Formats: sequence, structure tokens, C-alpha cells
Amino acid sequence: MEGTKAIDLALLDPVLTEYKGVSGSLIAILQKTQAIYGYLPEEAINHIAEVTGTAPATIYGVATFYAQFRLQPVGKHLIMLCQGTACHVNGAELISAAITDELGIEDGETTEDGLFSMEHVACLGCCSLSPVMMINGKTYSTLTPDKCRKVLRELASEGGADA
Repeated sequence: MEGTKAIDLALLDPVLTEYKGVSGSLIAILQKTQAIYGYLPEEAINHIAEVTGTAPATIYGVATFYAQFRLQPVGKHLIMLCQGTACHVNGAELISAAITDELGIEDGETTEDGLFSMEHVACLGCCSLSPVMMINGKTYSTLTPDKCRKVLRELASEGGADA
């Protein structure tokens, strides 16, 4: 895997030992794998397949069916941009465009420095505050493109610091 660092598959040993021979444990194994690595690396999926005797295609089928699983790493700051009706009507597309312009990423992408990822989500449940985005659990409401850019610049200036 050129350009990416190798993952330590030994970190999976306790998980695979815990669920060895346990029928119906694939989802739990994938959840714990994602908790370890932050996503489901291809090498981990292949290792799980080899150890459990489960076809890689079966594992990918489960991983892609459930929205909780990620096949790509996400940035330090995960931007969840609401696409619900109220946010849509009140300018979510302008906020998305501001994020794309500011960070150079589209829905589902991560910046090259690994600092930001953007995901469009169906609804954040803050309709009266639309348009809304959530970053690392913090809600930013009644957004304008300028307010959005300001938030992103503040987070970027913190660099690797926690939000």
C-alpha cells in the first residue's frame, strides 16, 4: 500500500480470540476493529477473513450495508453537514460549497493533511437552527458561508489540537 502506513494486525488478536468460534459475531468484530483503527482497513478485513474463515466479500457486504462502518480513515475534525429539508431550504448547499472551497473536499472526502473530513447526513435534528453542521460533536447553527469559513479556519489554526 504505497503512501499509507502499515497497520499493526496484532492489535486484532484479542478481538479475534474473544470471538473465536462465536456464531454471528462478525458485526461485533468489525465494530471493535473500527474502534482500534478508526476505520476498517483492507488489511484488517483480509486478516479477519483469513482467521475466521469468512469470505472477504461477505465482510465487505456487511461493512458496506451498515452506515456505522467506514472503509476509509476520517480526518481529525469530522464535519457532518445536515441535508435535511429545513437545512436544504435554508442554504445547506451554500455551506457545502463554502466547505469545498475552503478545504478542497467534497462529501465523503478527507483533506490530504488528514485534518478534516466532510459527510453529508440526512438530519441532525436541529431544524429550527438551520442550516447546521456538527464537528466533533459540537453543533454550529444558523450558518452562513462566512460563519462556516470562520469555524473551519479556527479549527485549522489549532492544527492537531483537539477542538
